[in-house]
Amino acid sequence: MRWSIPLLLIWLFLPILLPAPDSHATPPSTFDWPLRPRPPILRPFDEPEHDWLPGHRGVDLGGAPGQPVLAAGDGTTAFAAEVAGKPVVSIDHPGGLRTTYEPVRATIPAGRRLHRGDPIGTLEPGHPSCPTTCLHWGLRRGHNYLDPLGLIRPAPLRLKPIPLSPNLERSEPNQ
Repeated sequence: MRWSIPLLLIWLFLPILLPAPDSHATPPSTFDWPLRPRPPILRPFDEPEHDWLPGHRGVDLGGAPGQPVLAAGDGTTAFAAEVAGKPVVSIDHPGGLRTTYEPVRATIPAGRRLHRGDPIGTLEPGHPSCPTTCLHWGLRRGHNYLDPLGLIRPAPLRLKPIPLSPNLERSEPNQ
């Protein structure tokens, strides 16, 4: 009983005494670049207004032939084979996301559980929209194409101002 009151007081006031977390801190991303070191962006994402219109449904990242390609995040290999003569790897991630990597000669089979940074294959030359060897990195959620750079560049937190209601009066300091 003698210790219960001081312990209760510590328990009540501890949250006040501890420093508050940094409100400007960015949460860590669960995704990373699929090439190391961080590659140059040769062609950015260009979402078309409609599905049938031309656009660029991913980003092209500069690389070298034979360079290891890494899983951008935790997931399961959904596909590792050729599409229209080009080697492609697709990974399903939590939250209904799917990343694609092309042209990548797979070193892992479909169904393999992966962690961020695990090697998935090697980069091959020959992507048609690049004058040099590049990785076309795509992202989808369902049928919607998204910018994969959003996975590794989390949006900064912005607070919106709340306008005062016209019914609220500003109090004047006592004079």
